[in-house]
Amino acid sequence: MSDPIITMRGIRTQFGPKVIHDGLDLDVMRGEILGIVGGSGTGKSVLLRSIVGLLTPAAGQITVKGIDVHRASGREHALLGRSLGVMFQDGALFSTLTVRENVEVPMRRLDLPAGVRSELADLKISMAGLPWDAGGKYPSELSGGMRKRAGLARALALDPELVFLDEPTAGLDPIGASEFDRLIRGLTDTLGLTVFLVTHDLDTLHACCDRIAVLAEKRVLATGSIDQLRRIDHPWVHEYFNGPRARAAMEQTARKDD
Repeated sequence: MSDPIITMRGIRTQFGPKVIHDGLDLDVMRGEILGIVGGSGTGKSVLLRSIVGLLTPAAGQITVKGIDVHRASGREHALLGRSLGVMFQDGALFSTLTVRENVEVPMRRLDLPAGVRSELADLKISMAGLPWDAGGKYPSELSGGMRKRAGLARALALDPELVFLDEPTAGLDPIGASEFDRLIRGLTDTLGLTVFLVTHDLDTLHACCDRIAVLAEKRVLATGSIDQLRRIDHPWVHEYFNGPRARAAMEQTARKDD
């Protein structure tokens, strides 16, 4: 396995008296799609936001590409900013901007002519699987699945090495979710991305992820493949990876492989 591109050691996250993570350790390996799962309140999205610098843990250290995220200099923050792309739930697009203008937002920190920004935005929109005319539309004119693809296009705007996806298939119908899973896997393989993927979707875990990290008891309880996690003797982990929905996802994956 390759070297870690993200390392987390001794992470403690809390909001007032409520402790979300306590002594959390995790490595994300370069080039992998790592799925993050856990029950409600285990802080999956909180962990994502901590890695990208939007939240500061009460204790511990997070390094990305060897840079301490929460002690970085201004120059180091700028370098990290170009290396990371983030897609939040439902795309989190600016409602008053067109899709093309939304994708251009990260590019505005670069000294690029407006015409070049527009052409690059159209390229990212196409890479995300949107039709040619989507760039001129506003988020309110798009379906939920198209908004997610637009959010992915914006996450790819600066050709990042690392992409963070927060529940990318939530709310999509099974066909739309399956298409998005294939898109993520294809882009990762083609562009050599590392993907940190927060999800509760078992189909996505089967279709996309190289490894899975389980958040429970305020830490990373276990990491591994689905087969490895199915053998762990923990109530939540056992139910999640061996319950009826897990069996259905496994059967669907088996049918696709036949």
